[in-house]
Amino acid sequence: MQKKALCAVLLACAAALAHAAPAPSGESDDMDSLLAQKGLLVHLREVRNSVTERASDLVVNAMGFLGVPYRRGGSSENGVDCSGFVRTIYEQTVGLMLPRRANEQAAATQKIDRSELKPGDLVFFNTMRRTFSHVGIYVGDNKFIHAPKPGARVRVEDMGLSYWNTRFDGARRVEGAEDASAKINAAANVPAPR
Repeated sequence: MQKKALCAVLLACAAALAHAAPAPSGESDDMDSLLAQKGLLVHLREVRNSVTERASDLVVNAMGFLGVPYRRGGSSENGVDCSGFVRTIYEQTVGLMLPRRANEQAAATQKIDRSELKPGDLVFFNTMRRTFSHVGIYVGDNKFIHAPKPGARVRVEDMGLSYWNTRFDGARRVEGAEDASAKINAAANVPAPR
């Protein structure tokens, strides 16, 4: 839990540094100097850039599947179902093997609020009268890419459409949190929790 708290604080600090209004003279320099002395500024930038690059790569790779036919149990460019599509994209892009079924993918990932969605996050829907029966990858601007159903092809849809909005089950983030927090902890010389 300490790792997650430290990671959250450091990432919030990095975000604030990246987007903050200029501080009164001297304050910004002092903060940058302190972070530079600890070696944190460079590591925070690396982590932020790595996360952004992976999300972009995920979306680009997913878009490469546009038009691929739906195939139950499929997980290749010859055909995919919804969870096979998500699993394939994550495996090809970041080398992460997610569970095979949508409900298992939901259980294996971190719950986030819909307002926190970022490209590369997973979105789940109740399309078969059971929770987490459908999954797609959020691409931004309230849209997601998915393998919809038999007879259809991988496509991008708007989550604001009534069909998807009423069936929305939740959002999840696939965290490479272990890697990110390990880098941050190493930079801050924080021992891993036991």
